[in-house]
Amino acid sequence: MKFSLLSLILTTIIMTQTQAQDTNLSSIENTINLYFDGMINHNSASIKKAFAPTASMKWVEKGEYKEVNATAALTEYLDSNKPSKSVARITSINRKGDTANVGLEIEYETFTFVDYMHLLMINNEWLIVSKTYTTIPKEF
Repeated sequence: MKFSLLSLILTTIIMTQTQAQDTNLSSIENTINLYFDGMINHNSASIKKAFAPTASMKWVEKGEYKEVNATAALTEYLDSNKPSKSVARITSINRKGDTANVGLEIEYETFTFVDYMHLLMINNEWLIVSKTYTTIPKEF
């Protein structure tokens, strides 16, 4: 009887933790999908939902380090350009506690953006607080 009760308790704990992890991963994916919607459909409202207001965006351009407010820069870019055909995918998700790191790619006709998003759980919501990226040109 003790063995059965102990097994039931352990199974319940494991299932509860697994469900919590699945919920967190799903919530993280939802935030990244807002980013994808913003970038692919040029929907700046989705970008504003995905990013914390003070989120940063960092990259290296011609050997020079650049940093801007991600929400402002992406919104300006999306509002002043037309969408173009692209394919987006999540390549990795790492989560511990209230922090997560997501690798992703958005592939366009001539290049691919490779992004690394850093997310925090803020007020029970996963938000992107930092984006670092590089651009990989396609070889023809």
